[in-house]
Amino acid sequence: MIEVLTDFPDEVAAFVCHGHVTKDDYETVVIPDIEKRLLNHDKVRIYYEIGSDFGGFDPGAMWEDTKLGFSHFLRWERFAVVTDIEWIKQTVKFVGFLMPGELRTFTPTQAEEARAWVSAESG
Repeated sequence: MIEVLTDFPDEVAAFVCHGHVTKDDYETVVIPDIEKRLLNHDKVRIYYEIGSDFGGFDPGAMWEDTKLGFSHFLRWERFAVVTDIEWIKQTVKFVGFLMPGELRTFTPTQAEEARAWVSAESG
């Protein structure tokens, strides 16, 4: 399940995931939220927090994430991924090499730092 987090600037799409993440989560939560922000901003930032109860992604969710990433490839400005799951940190580092914009991982104890970083003005 993915939920939208509030209390971020409008150009930051912020999410937390719990349990098992599905294709439906992307289609009903993530994609509409990001598409709405892209109507008002040239570039969007992403805050993605993976809860301690995370149970994995189904293949449909991974595919939707990949399609979303490439469909707006040049419009990603900054990504903050908060997790203590090692394989996700390693995947983020690999994908970060391929993606435009800045990408950083943070531990759950650094969540406030991640929020500040993703929300800060560029420059």
